[in-house]
Amino acid sequence: MAVGQSDDATLQLIKDIGDPKIKIIETVWDDSLREGGQVLALETDKAFKAISSDMDWAFYIQGDEVLDDNSHKAVLKAMQQYQSDKQVDGLLFNYRHFYGSYDYVADARGWYRREIRVVKNRSDIFSYGDAQGFRKGNNEKLNVKLIDAYVHHYGWVKDPRAMQRKQEQFNKYWHDDEWVDQHVAKAEAFDYSAIRSLQRYQGEHPEVMKKRIRKKNWQFDHDISRNQYTFKDRISRLVEKTTGRRIWEYRNYRIV
Repeated sequence: MAVGQSDDATLQLIKDIGDPKIKIIETVWDDSLREGGQVLALETDKAFKAISSDMDWAFYIQGDEVLDDNSHKAVLKAMQQYQSDKQVDGLLFNYRHFYGSYDYVADARGWYRREIRVVKNRSDIFSYGDAQGFRKGNNEKLNVKLIDAYVHHYGWVKDPRAMQRKQEQFNKYWHDDEWVDQHVAKAEAFDYSAIRSLQRYQGEHPEVMKKRIRKKNWQFDHDISRNQYTFKDRISRLVEKTTGRRIWEYRNYRIV
């Protein structure tokens, strides 16, 4: 686990977990690499390169992501099945992006529905862009197998005051100060109501999240009957319903 230098108790909290399986790599982030989230990929690569060479796979999961409890067997099975398959570079996961509260998931086409989270432990594979996914060699897309596994992304579920602070700070890893000043609203709390479309989530959350969910201390509701879809969203939905294919989708991978 790569832990960046900070002025809070993050490092000590991780040390206090006390699990010998956790290897901590203390790093210093390069604040000059702000454009496009480059520093996020650099930090990911630091952790990736620290993995022992006798490991066949690397499982990459970000701090605001949790693997669905029902997906563990599918991940293990795929790792075993494709371990020696040289045509497979990684495994592709489905995503659920929660927004505003633990009761809603984003459904607009701008939210990525799949991403690579398990890759072969090879020196030619590297974190790509702002660390959303991976590539290999001379910037080639990875060949991946889509598996029946889900990642729950909770990055947009916080107390509105905490979310506002996140917007003010985290956008600095993509943009300069002038852009942040112009595009991030000055407010005490984040306005979740600006979202165009959501769907009610009917499934279960991972066990590790349930205590946190019970402690939620803010209210957010969204009337799904008033969802607003862009023209592009509507065309994409119609094509997918008719053909099963999602057009205009960002795919940082090749499914094999």
